[in-house]
Amino acid sequence: MALAKFLVDEISILALFNPASTLEGIKVHHDADPDAIAAARRLHDKGLTSLPDGGYLTALGQEAVRHLDSLVTILDAQP
Repeated sequence: MALAKFLVDEISILALFNPASTLEGIKVHHDADPDAIAAARRLHDKGLTSLPDGGYLTALGQEAVRHLDSLVTILDAQP
């Protein structure tokens, strides 16, 4: 399974959120990389974040970040 670049961009934005806190948001500034700006907007359009430029995670976004955190934990494990 190959991941399309736009999915990697969205995962990268999700990885900026703190999975341990629902009170911490992010801001993707207007002068950020255009791919990051577009990824943040898509996450908002999909209902994962509260604002097109980041904001806070929605309930769906919190679930996605918990899954992402679990995946990273698995992949970071030493054999």
